[in-house]
Amino acid sequence: MTTSPESAPEPDREPATGTGSGTGPETASGTGQGPRRALGAALSGGALGAAVVLVAAGQPWVRGYAVEGGARMPVEASGSDVTGLPSALALVGLAALVAVFAVRRATRAAVALLLAACGAGTLAAALAGASGTTGLDGAAASATGLAHSSLEQVSHSGWPYAAAVGGALLLGAGLLALRYGRHWPAMGSRYEREGAPRRQRAARAPADPERPEELWKALDRGEDPTGPPEGASPGADDRTAGRDGPDRP
Repeated sequence: MTTSPESAPEPDREPATGTGSGTGPETASGTGQGPRRALGAALSGGALGAAVVLVAAGQPWVRGYAVEGGARMPVEASGSDVTGLPSALALVGLAALVAVFAVRRATRAAVALLLAACGAGTLAAALAGASGTTGLDGAAASATGLAHSSLEQVSHSGWPYAAAVGGALLLGAGLLALRYGRHWPAMGSRYEREGAPRRQRAARAPADPERPEELWKALDRGEDPTGPPEGASPGADDRTAGRDGPDRP
């Protein structure tokens, strides 16, 4: 009696995990989240940067004492006295940040470039005014009444560097707009998509002659709203009644 050889047990097969199809939705969602996150970062960063620059421009940047004839008078100069560029560029950058969402395509790229340029200019102007005494010289001349007066114990505050940080935020918002701006929505696009069909349907819908306002318009034109429609023969109604036959009791 012969026995058939036992077949070798098959190895356990692990379920295949596909890498191509499984990553499709995740990749699509990740791609959509990138521009969305960049949009939020550009809006918050640009608005915060402009606010920081405007606040810092109104704070004292440099302090000292004006000395004249043995008298020492404390003087100080704000950021606007030292240089007016940071606050002016911050306002232009804030306007450009809003305008980014009102334009499209090439115009959006140009506005984003303007936003980045405003941030870079604000950063450079703030750092240049962090060590100067231009505004303090004018404050000393106003305090002493002399065109030239000596200054002592001159010190600089940290507000110029705060304005520089605000300029860096504006610069970052402009760079984000340049990189992801083509994926961002534009103002009025929703109204254009939804409003156009409504206007077309309203244009196609004929006016109801039985409506009160249409009756008044007919009277204003000198027409009889109770008469037959324009173009119909006067005896059309009588002929129609004759075809139907006499009324039966």
